[in-house]
Amino acid sequence: MSDRAPAGQFLDAAIGLLQRVRDEEADSIAAAGTLLADTVTDGGRLFAFGAGHSSLAAQDLVYRAGGLALVNLLAVPGAVGVDVMPAPLGSALERVDGLASAVLDSSPLRTGDALLIISLSGRNPLPVEMAQHARALGVKVIGVTSVAYASQTESRHASGTFLKDHCDLVLDTKIAVGDAELTHDKVPAPFAPASTVVTSALLQAVMATTAAALADRGTEPPLLRSGNVDGGHDWNARVMEQYADRIFYRH
Repeated sequence: MSDRAPAGQFLDAAIGLLQRVRDEEADSIAAAGTLLADTVTDGGRLFAFGAGHSSLAAQDLVYRAGGLALVNLLAVPGAVGVDVMPAPLGSALERVDGLASAVLDSSPLRTGDALLIISLSGRNPLPVEMAQHARALGVKVIGVTSVAYASQTESRHASGTFLKDHCDLVLDTKIAVGDAELTHDKVPAPFAPASTVVTSALLQAVMATTAAALADRGTEPPLLRSGNVDGGHDWNARVMEQYADRIFYRH
C-alpha cells in the first residue's frame, strides 16, 4: 500500500496506465490515425460506438472543440450511457443477439467508412456482432478494448470470440479485469475505475495523429473550435457546411 492518500494512489495508477498506453500502443495508435486519415481522404465517414460507460469515450469524440468534426456517434437506443431507466437495462441490451445488425442495417454506415468500437471487456454480443457486421459491410473497424479480458474471462457471444477478434486494428487500454485500481483493508471491494480516463486519452491520441497525418498530406483537418472563443461559431459553421454530407449529428 502506498503512503499516498487514495486520491494520489488513483492518479498514480492512471498515470501509470497512460504511460503504458503511450509506450506499448504507439505503433497501433499511429496505424489507427493513418487508417482514419485514409478514410477522410478517400471521402469516407467516421463513426464511434460504445455501450454503457464505454459510450462516454465515444461521445467525447463527437462535436468536440479541438476534435475532428467528422466523428459521428453511432447510437443504440437504451445502450448509450446510463440515461436509460432502469440503468441495468443498458447492460442487458449488450447481451442481446442480433441487435447490432439491426442497428447497422438502419444506420448510414457504408463501404469505405470507419467505425471505432469501444468496449472495455469486448465479451458481449453487441460489440462483437457490431464489429462482425460492420466489416461485412466493408467498414474498417478499430476496436478499443482491454485485451486482458480475452484471457481472463469467457466470451458471452455464441462464437466464443471477443471484440478484438473481429477488428482491422485493436487498441489495448491495458485496464485490468474489473476496472478498479485501488484496494483498502476496510473496503470489501476494489474501487476507483480508470477506464474512462485512459480510453478517452487513448482516443484523443488517435485523433491528434489523424489531424497531423491529414495536415502532412496537405489537407486541412476538419477540426472544430470552441464556441466560447471569438469566431468559434463561424469557424464551425464553415467546417460543417464544407463536410455537410459526412456529418450526421446536425440533423
